[in-house]
Amino acid sequence: MGKIELPYPVKLICGLLAGDLEWLSRAKEILIGKFGPIGHESEGIPFDFTAYYQKELGLDIIRQYISFEDLIDPGDLASIKLTTNRMEEDLSEDGVRKVNLDPGYLDLSRMVLATTKDATYRVYLADGISGQSTYYFERGTYRPWQWTYADYRTDTAIEFFNRVRGDYKRRWRRGAAS
Repeated sequence: MGKIELPYPVKLICGLLAGDLEWLSRAKEILIGKFGPIGHESEGIPFDFTAYYQKELGLDIIRQYISFEDLIDPGDLASIKLTTNRMEEDLSEDGVRKVNLDPGYLDLSRMVLATTKDATYRVYLADGISGQSTYYFERGTYRPWQWTYADYRTDTAIEFFNRVRGDYKRRWRRGAAS
């Protein structure tokens, strides 16, 4: 029988989608209020990978990625997703969602996103939430899986998450992640 060991704390990240910079800013302020200061922010990029969100968010959707300074227990990801779902509801107008929040975490070997959707490549976590491995780390960089979303396959996304990983690795080496 293997010895049970608790995982190191991990870096909380979130992908944000919004129809304009005002909604993006409002969402970040709410996220900061719950999860603490932002450690890194990517540039905002046009989200033109699918029309899936246009009915709710509009035609000129902005994608941005953020990470938080505080580390989390990876076992908390399901409850964090439930919290971000409530935030999406709070930011809705007339029952129409104005932002989409995709929380996840990264560590030295992977990046995982939380989702409410089931699929063969997702693992159930708790309370209707599954986790999807989005990247694996190999030969000095995060690499996407075949099922990784198109916007997470961009150079902007991969470079951002590699930068966040580098910060996490420095903290981990100093013992802050234990």
